[in-house]
Amino acid sequence: MTTTSLPQSADIVVVGAGPAGLTAAITLADAGADVVVLDRLSEGANTSRAAVVHARTLEVLDELGIADELIDRGIKVPRLIVRDRARTLAAIDFDGLPTRYPFTLMAPQEVTEAILLARLRKAGGDVRRPYRVTRITDDDTGVTVEYLDDTDTAGTMRAGYVIGADGMHSLVREQAGIGFTGDTYPTSFVLADVRMDWPVARNEVALHLSPDGVTVVAPLPDDVTPDRYRVVASLDDAPEHPSVDDIQAILDARCPGGAVKVTEVLWGSRFRIHHRVADHYRAGRVLLAGDAAHVHSPAGGQGMNTGIQDAAVLGGLLARVLAGEPETLLDTYETTRRPVAKDVVAFTDLMTRTGTLRGRPARLIRNTALSTLTRIPAVRHKLAFRLAELAYR
Repeated sequence: MTTTSLPQSADIVVVGAGPAGLTAAITLADAGADVVVLDRLSEGANTSRAAVVHARTLEVLDELGIADELIDRGIKVPRLIVRDRARTLAAIDFDGLPTRYPFTLMAPQEVTEAILLARLRKAGGDVRRPYRVTRITDDDTGVTVEYLDDTDTAGTMRAGYVIGADGMHSLVREQAGIGFTGDTYPTSFVLADVRMDWPVARNEVALHLSPDGVTVVAPLPDDVTPDRYRVVASLDDAPEHPSVDDIQAILDARCPGGAVKVTEVLWGSRFRIHHRVADHYRAGRVLLAGDAAHVHSPAGGQGMNTGIQDAAVLGGLLARVLAGEPETLLDTYETTRRPVAKDVVAFTDLMTRTGTLRGRPARLIRNTALSTLTRIPAVRHKLAFRLAELAYR
């Protein structure tokens, strides 16, 4: 792929064209800002990765006019079921939530990104690929962005501000001198999209707890690939490229039995999970969003959702500053969104640690507590409200 030349300057440079970067760019482009989005990849996402879109995120996307399109291409899931083998411990329903979107939407990340990219183009923007940012230098009047194109030819451009939406290993965060405090879980995880016969209704996400680890099975839209599901499972040593036999063995050992038959692995990988939050969300004219600002366990599907919400807030604040409001307004981004990230990290950490308990006494206590507490309607509603991220409006 041959890159096109970049302009010498822009109001905003967004580094990273994932969901957070695209959302920030749309918000800014809608406000009339001159925004350039750079991404090191030659093409966008073509694997599903994040697949859960929660109610609060759909409310944010509705403000951009794209929630309905995403819903049309996803699958609505109104409940989460927690099981230990065949025993149901809890049923969390989303259909009573105070929102236009009382459900979890399962939509592969490549679909979400494609819809966001089309919306950015409608606003007059686009993503410039492949450009690898190598250095950023902030001064009193702007930021110098140094980059390499696909031929390793170096270039520079000036920006009023830079948004680092370039993921967990963010170069922007590193160049800005912002720490990333946290740790790594010892357990590895397998992630796979599969075709299979699954004896559970396609209107629910199933969370299975077992002595071997935690397993999540969720339906994905089958408009292209029938009987498609997402499987996430903790393992002491997950395979790098999970096979049909690997996924079948996990489900046979941990899930409720019945007609479970994995026929194809469409895509799979392994990963380790971290729980980290950037020490600051702003360093002068450099700001962070998405995984560059926070990473955490995939429990509850909170990551991409929190990042999209970050970006919508940040884009709106930057647009106001560009329109003449005081630059100190940008300080409110950290004071409002960093506490959200810390709260999400704590919540997903609790879910991960309790879900991966191994000892029998601890598991019995967990199961009894979960089963007893979730019989109370107010508790079930509170959990659904929290998972849907409606508390962060």
